[in-house]
Amino acid sequence: MELKPGLSALITGGASGIGKALGLALAGKGIFVTVVDFAEEKGNEVASLVEKENSKFHENLKFPSAIFVKCDVTNPRDINLAFEKHLATYGGLDICINSAGIGSPVLFSEDQTDGNTTWRRTIDINLVAVIDCTHHAIKTMQALRKPGVIINLGSSAGLYPLSLDPVYSGSKGGVVLFTRSLTPYKRQGIRVNVLCPEFVRTAMGEKVEPNFVSLMGGFIPMEMVVKGAFELITDESRAGSCLWISNRRGLKYWPIATGKAKYSVRFSSSSSNNKIPFLAPLTSQLPQNFKKLVVHTLGHHFRDATHVISSPLKLPLESDQVLLKVIYAGVNAADVNFSSGLYFQGNMKNFGSLLPADTGFEAVGVIAAVGDSVRDIKVGTPAAVLGFGYAEFIKVPSNHILPIPRPDPEVVALLTSGLTASIALEEVGQMKSGKVVLVTAAAGGTGQFAVQLSKLAGNKVVATCGGNEKARLLKELGVDRVIDYNTEDVKTALKEFPKGLDIVYECVGGNIFDLCLNALGIRGRLIVIGMISQYQGKHGWMPLNYPGLVEKLLVKSQTVAGFVLFQYSHFWKEHLIRLFHLYSSGKLKVVIDPKKFSGLDTVADAVEHLHSGKSTGKVSTNFRFQAKPN
Repeated sequence: MELKPGLSALITGGASGIGKALGLALAGKGIFVTVVDFAEEKGNEVASLVEKENSKFHENLKFPSAIFVKCDVTNPRDINLAFEKHLATYGGLDICINSAGIGSPVLFSEDQTDGNTTWRRTIDINLVAVIDCTHHAIKTMQALRKPGVIINLGSSAGLYPLSLDPVYSGSKGGVVLFTRSLTPYKRQGIRVNVLCPEFVRTAMGEKVEPNFVSLMGGFIPMEMVVKGAFELITDESRAGSCLWISNRRGLKYWPIATGKAKYSVRFSSSSSNNKIPFLAPLTSQLPQNFKKLVVHTLGHHFRDATHVISSPLKLPLESDQVLLKVIYAGVNAADVNFSSGLYFQGNMKNFGSLLPADTGFEAVGVIAAVGDSVRDIKVGTPAAVLGFGYAEFIKVPSNHILPIPRPDPEVVALLTSGLTASIALEEVGQMKSGKVVLVTAAAGGTGQFAVQLSKLAGNKVVATCGGNEKARLLKELGVDRVIDYNTEDVKTALKEFPKGLDIVYECVGGNIFDLCLNALGIRGRLIVIGMISQYQGKHGWMPLNYPGLVEKLLVKSQTVAGFVLFQYSHFWKEHLIRLFHLYSSGKLKVVIDPKKFSGLDTVADAVEHLHSGKSTGKVSTNFRFQAKPN
């Protein structure tokens, strides 16, 4: 996240110490600040200082550039009111810093109380309040659908034992592990990191025995703490990171390399040696046979055309091959076109020689084995592939593999569905800003991406769907005009655009295609992504006639273009990188259909669910559990 004027930050413990320093430093970047603290007089003073610093960037504001909110962070009602006041003032939340903390007032060895007024309050402020505030910040950022950064103040005492104050050490250790466990939120654009300085010259730091501080290298300059915080905010790769700050080592991420290799089960796309714990047995023993779904007879009824077979897992691999253990496979409307033979190459008479044929268009999983010449991909690497995903294992050339952060269904959705939307709109639709874009079947696997990408490009987006739930989702995704064909006439609704549509992303076919074509404006471009309404008729995909089509196109200089992803495969890498960036930064939402399908035997159920019209978002199947070795 770039630190720039107009962002807003909420800081607990902001009236003194590190919280105060960070508030002033952020104000030095023109960032609005809410100072949250129990100390009212000091809090108001800091808010005034922040406003003075902010005045260099903002003139004639209709609201204060800094406010103070009195708050006991151990009181959930106070915390809720603090976040509400921040939102009411600034309308958003970009940065949350949980800095409030105390040391234990009584030595643990000398504590004769029940702990309610001594160490228990230390835990409540240092750990429980951090969890509570983090929870509030995450919910706020999720509701706003904008990326954000949360920094929790830990301590070096949370990284190694501090016998002088074991309760303080325990509370900060809890903050460290709590924060490091929140990496999944990065997929929503929310990054939570923890800052762990050694002794800083604050009111709390001054109470520590001077000889001990000297032994640790002396007090850390506050400038180092600010530098560390800014690094965690601005470095988009940092999520669940713990930054240890000391005079002896400077800024160092924890755990250090040796400790991380020994104990950590976290992994990222930047490290190809990482393993996924639940798949660890794959590295030691692979089954002799595996299951896969194949087309055994051509037909548009997917269930009748396919069945599961057992196939030998032939090893060793060829030198440039890798073996992917599939965890999730994506379900697509075009699966029925594949099973009916429409995507097979060659003459109809030769189809029989191609059967049985592997099925599926995409998958994510983990690398289970590699060929002798493969150097850049290791066993245990999470990876994605565009290929025959309806199988427990897939063999592919290593250059067909894309390493990914995690093998999640959201990544599956970005493959065929996300790439289709991105490449079709950019390369075929030649999408620019300021246009009117219509997406049909917009709440489906690829439609969800088409509406978001069109909106991100600065266009007015119109979308069709069937049902209140789907209409609600599309509004949440930013669609300007939702047409629910269950409750209103599509033809009538399209008359709201008298100049016509500039781009149509068409997935339905039949009557909807006719309506879209008639609503297309001058120099408009209609991209045929699919014809799902025609895929499963009585006789399968039946061609339709469009009399007068050439004349319509000629009169308005219009374009109708078909799109099949594999014919644009040379674009997939650059577009996929962009999609991953948009997704990880929180700018692109991935909707997964809530209905669960587990195992190869449920693939036909999943395909039928997609074609039922009841699915929302991307439909996927889960092959998480490996086949038992024979």
